[in-house]
Amino acid sequence: MTIPGAAGPDADGPAPAATSAGTSATSAGTSAPTAGTSAPTAGTSAPTAGTSAAPADPPPPAPATLAFVESPVQLLNVLEWAHATPGADPADVLLVVLSPTDPMSRGQLRRMAEFAREAGMRLRWEEARGGSAAPVHTVRGLAPLLRGARRIVIGDPFSRYVQLLLTLARARELVVVDDGTATMEFIALLARGEPLVRWHRGGRGGPRDLAFAPFARTARRKLTPGQGRRVALFTCMPVEGVPKGVTVTTHDFAWTRTAFGPPAVRAGADLVGTSLVETGVVAEDHYVAAVDALVRHHGAVRYFAHRRENTTKLHRLAVETGLQIVRPDLPLELIARRGPIGATILSFPSTVVHTLPLALTGTGVRVAVCDIDPAWLTPHASPRAPGFLAGVTGTARGVRRIGVGGGV
Repeated sequence: MTIPGAAGPDADGPAPAATSAGTSATSAGTSAPTAGTSAPTAGTSAPTAGTSAAPADPPPPAPATLAFVESPVQLLNVLEWAHATPGADPADVLLVVLSPTDPMSRGQLRRMAEFAREAGMRLRWEEARGGSAAPVHTVRGLAPLLRGARRIVIGDPFSRYVQLLLTLARARELVVVDDGTATMEFIALLARGEPLVRWHRGGRGGPRDLAFAPFARTARRKLTPGQGRRVALFTCMPVEGVPKGVTVTTHDFAWTRTAFGPPAVRAGADLVGTSLVETGVVAEDHYVAAVDALVRHHGAVRYFAHRRENTTKLHRLAVETGLQIVRPDLPLELIARRGPIGATILSFPSTVVHTLPLALTGTGVRVAVCDIDPAWLTPHASPRAPGFLAGVTGTARGVRRIGVGGGV
């Protein structure tokens, strides 16, 4: 069985090395402690050679709901969905983690998996990118579950891994939970009938893309309502132009606000990092200069690194700006809710300008967003980049817009 191009979003860009998890670090580049406990294993161990194998147990029944996640934020939103959805019993959910390779994502996923287990969900950890044979092994192992599940929940409809798995699914109900601002892009592309390709990716049409095209078309068809197939979106993002037949349920991080906080709020500002440099959208020199200006004009002290930011860039930021670099061991919505957190949170256009005002409702913390100057973009940035980034900022609710020079 050949699976061309089976790579999810974590295949983009260099995998960052872990520094500190959950505590602040004065410089980047130190090793990360193990986050949480070891990941749950999928299946059982094989019998020892030379001994008789015990009779095989019958396979467990397919879960009512089969959920696939590849990032900590996706897992958080599955928890929010289960909390907010009537009749969604966590005990009937099998949560499958298609593990990425970068250490920070894996550490955060292990921590989030513990919360899912405490909520009553069953966990299955798949080393889905652990070598050339891993995709074949993963798909074969999940095929019976995909054929039997009545409902599928996914976090990233752009992921080739997820698109491949969807071709095997027979469920009549499909739920898409937030994967950050990608939700806005997904709905727009679905409404226009365009291929599901992320905005920051460059040209397409190479041999791998052509080989994967039949899988992508099938997955897109299954993400479109019709023929007894229900498609639902569970989101906190502002979405417009939703295709006919797609049911939208909005949420406000009720699970997060119930489980954590309210936080202690300290004077000053914290700055949220972005992986726009790592994805080739913004030039590093321009990004570092913008961060330095925000520090000088807004008094930021801590820098919460995105899980994909590379160690070299973070070390440069620490040296040139004096910021205290923090590599969170949980999604920022949970870190902020647990506290302590600055009275002002500064961010470039990203998911958090939509999520943090909801997660921090009633705390008095303000969120401010700094636009990306088109002059900062690299020559290789997608032509869609300026419009998409402006849309992320322009649709954010309850945030203050600022410039690097301190203006509002």
